[in-house]
Amino acid sequence: MSALTAAVPRRRRDASRRAAVGYLFVAPFLVIFVAMLVVPLVYAGYLSLFREQLIGGTSFAGLDNYTRAFGDERLWQGVARVGVFFLIQVPIMLVLALAFALALDSGVLWLSRLFRLGFFVPYAVPGVVATLMWGYLYGPEFGPVAQLFEKLSLDPPNLLGSDLMLGSIANVVFWEFTGYNMILLYAALRAIPTELYEAAAVDGAGPWRTAWSVKIPALRPALLLALIFSVIGSFQLFNEPQLLQRLAPNVIDSAFTPNIYAYSLAFTSQDLNYAAAVSFLLGLVIVAVSYTVQLGANRRRT
Repeated sequence: MSALTAAVPRRRRDASRRAAVGYLFVAPFLVIFVAMLVVPLVYAGYLSLFREQLIGGTSFAGLDNYTRAFGDERLWQGVARVGVFFLIQVPIMLVLALAFALALDSGVLWLSRLFRLGFFVPYAVPGVVATLMWGYLYGPEFGPVAQLFEKLSLDPPNLLGSDLMLGSIANVVFWEFTGYNMILLYAALRAIPTELYEAAAVDGAGPWRTAWSVKIPALRPALLLALIFSVIGSFQLFNEPQLLQRLAPNVIDSAFTPNIYAYSLAFTSQDLNYAAAVSFLLGLVIVAVSYTVQLGANRRRT
């Protein structure tokens, strides 16, 4: 009986020691996460509750900055613009990424490893480099597209004009991230149990039927994850329009996207408090849209 009694504290000490080791392994990530994300968010939330005045200095504003943001027409025009960008660009990107992933998984492509690498390489190119490259291609005076149309005696399209600018930015993002989503979906395809394929073959399902009835339903969690990532990326659109702004300053203004608007408020207008409120409001929009997408996907599944 005494041996059993002595073994209980020993087991508790071993469990506590294992738990402490686990916390030590997680501690570096937690420190970086708190220092680089939690603390800046808390500080930004603190700034959004104040206002800088020429007379009197900093004063407590409460929710006045958020009230101002709700009535800011330029902010909501930018939100609507990236919403249109999301509705047009993301479905095309995910459908093609799914098609590429299914083609690679089916083995119908020759040199599949080379194709897989080729599809993924654009994601490895820094976004700044990709935007500068496409900005050169879009150039109405020096770009290859304009030169090709001139050789054909045709009027070149103004790819940096107000009518086509959003589509030109969507093309850059499409080129950058289609390969990333393809790899994400392809990895999910490789994780599907082979028993499902064997059962489909026994039932007489061909390649197309297997893809529609087995592969695509099994990809729903991966597709949902890619869709939520796309929601976040679309509403945080910044690099591409910010760099193309130098080529088309009359088209891309300081409120073309919400992120550009917050950036110009903070670093051009020096209105840090209102910029913090705009950023927090944009975060709430992203959370709301992401939750709506996830809720809709879960309802379709049930």
